[in-house]
Amino acid sequence: MSTTKQITEYLEIDLDDRTWVCTECAETIGPAAENYKRGCLVRERHPHEVHRPLIEDAEYSFAPDPEWVRIVEFYCPGCGTMIENEYLPPGHPITHDTELDIETLIERHGESQ
Repeated sequence: MSTTKQITEYLEIDLDDRTWVCTECAETIGPAAENYKRGCLVRERHPHEVHRPLIEDAEYSFAPDPEWVRIVEFYCPGCGTMIENEYLPPGHPITHDTELDIETLIERHGESQ
């Protein structure tokens, strides 16, 4: 049986295999030393799908401008649970928002047993 540590609502790390794992279905997403988003299903959405313009055909519609922002969603490849989403300028690379000190996590887990 693997030892896991929950990192976010839908992500945990398997300390034995050093992999990202979905908390909902236990699907392995990828190596914990890498960006978990690389192992996810990715969907880029037009901002008006998420934030519908309140005023049609106006200069200001109270919705994000698609020339300035894109919405990128990341899903578990096993069960389809949305793990994360981010708002990025068009052309901006996917962010690497979670980097763990895996060795310290393993040490601390061993001390607590």
